[in-house]
Amino acid sequence: MNLRELHQSGCFVIPNPWDVGSAIYLHQLGFKALATTSAGFAFSRGVTDDVDSLPRDLMLQHVREIVQATPLPVSADFQNGYGHTPEDVAANVRLCAKTGAEGLSIEDNSGHGLYDRTLAIERVKAARSAAPGLLLTARCEAALVGHPEPLKTALDRLAAFADAGADCLFAPGIKDAAGVAALVKAVAPKPVNVLMSSPGLNVRQLSDLGVRRISVGSALARTAWGAFMRAAKAIATAGTFDAFSDAASFAELDGIFRKR
Repeated sequence: MNLRELHQSGCFVIPNPWDVGSAIYLHQLGFKALATTSAGFAFSRGVTDDVDSLPRDLMLQHVREIVQATPLPVSADFQNGYGHTPEDVAANVRLCAKTGAEGLSIEDNSGHGLYDRTLAIERVKAARSAAPGLLLTARCEAALVGHPEPLKTALDRLAAFADAGADCLFAPGIKDAAGVAALVKAVAPKPVNVLMSSPGLNVRQLSDLGVRRISVGSALARTAWGAFMRAAKAIATAGTFDAFSDAASFAELDGIFRKR
């Protein structure tokens, strides 16, 4: 099933691998699609999750690697499109389409706050026209940038992005039941993605609210980092290796990659 077909009905989880190995394992678990994570990839490169920290061509290479790692459809976290103007967004979206990704997301965060509403809409229109075959997800980042009225802003912008041609709508940071229900209603019948990067509503509850797609962003990468950091700190501060008791075995990991 391709990415667009997955969005037609029901609710599915689209987890976010940060490298080839994590993509392979998620495929083996039976997930139906994957999405890249700019933060997870950034941390693996030792840089912050800022659009200026990951050059466009490096991100394109990463997306291509994730696409090639499994037969699953992939949606690319393409940040702000690596350009401020609609023309630059369009040019870069065309490049992203060449990686083999079946979809991508474009956000309204300039790196210094939200783009002006009109410009944000024009950027979505540009992305749509540049790659009409891709499943386009438009993101409103109001809740992540500390906007004083994140839900109100997201409701307004996502509805406008839907009218501008976005296929899927996404307001990361809004994950309470009331807020999610409002987002679903505002853009219906177009599908909504909800980011679950910390404990909260489960898949069944989100499905009951009308959510079509659930992503986890950098959460899987941060979970791996958390285990690594605790184990490394124990060695550095206490000289103990007890944290290794939770490690995956060599045989288990070796077996995962022998199945390819």
